[in-house]
Amino acid sequence: MKSRHYNIPIFIPEMACPHRCVFCNQQTITGQFDIPEPSDIKSIIEAYLATIPLENSNIQVAFFGGSFTGLPMDLQRNYLAVVQPFLSDRISGIRLSTRPDYIDLDILNMLKSYGVSHIELGAQSMDDAVLRKAGRGHDAAAVFAASQIILSHGFELGLQMMLGLPGDSSEKALATARAIVEAGAKETRIYPTLVVKGTALEKLWRKGKYIPMTLEEAVKQSATIYSYFESEGVKVLRIGLYASEELVNNSGYLAGPFHASFKELVMTEIWRRELDKVTVNASRIRIHVAANQLNHAVGYKKSNLEFLQTKFDSVKFKVDKALKNRDYHVDYL
Repeated sequence: MKSRHYNIPIFIPEMACPHRCVFCNQQTITGQFDIPEPSDIKSIIEAYLATIPLENSNIQVAFFGGSFTGLPMDLQRNYLAVVQPFLSDRISGIRLSTRPDYIDLDILNMLKSYGVSHIELGAQSMDDAVLRKAGRGHDAAAVFAASQIILSHGFELGLQMMLGLPGDSSEKALATARAIVEAGAKETRIYPTLVVKGTALEKLWRKGKYIPMTLEEAVKQSATIYSYFESEGVKVLRIGLYASEELVNNSGYLAGPFHASFKELVMTEIWRRELDKVTVNASRIRIHVAANQLNHAVGYKKSNLEFLQTKFDSVKFKVDKALKNRDYHVDYL
């Protein structure tokens, strides 16, 4: 039986980053305002472990939210030291997120000694003009350079990207996805840009100098890029921001393509494109799909089913245990 992956997330919002990218307010995005002390980490890990099944589980501690390797070295070591007793027990490794310009040989050697296995870099875009407008403080070459050194030291590499940044386009976003593959990443996250309170992007938006993507645009772009990554063997770990309370209740979210079920919308769009190919002249069809794809194939709020019902008199979906991923076949009745 295939093991299921679990992350134990530990958020360090804005703690280590002197940059203020135009889109960034980590407290609103993560919904966390307090910075954990090293002494809190043990309790966080134990609380999560109590909820995770003992068998067939691959568990990692994940330091997210800030630029971990920008922390003072002593604090990095203190955080990582707390995890060490768990590594020989139930936790397989440690992953963290950081900036490409916060990577060097000393940092990587230290991380390796503490059992860090996965490093995710916030690339956001691989277009230098977009990076400048976003206030990232580095260029695409820095992402490539950091990726090379990370891979050469035996870490698994993830590169995160954003859609709809100032100056971005669907063509530039797809070029970023291609560059992420070229850089050697095996994992990625896709985040549509949102306007949240307390950011430079809010000021641009209020002045009419930034127009966020519509939800439809974000879904379609995400579907295209997800499909591309999938074809290249790059695992998409997440699509869309985590639905923190501040985003869900609009206390921090101002504009842009936020939806609590964003991934479901993207999976629905990918299936819709595939099912649109079913054009044989028949009045009744039955579509066989894998069990884990049934909801996506039927679509968010049954939207794909309703779409097909405009073309066929009768449409039924049936689970076929022999099928995997998005393989399917159609019976014409």
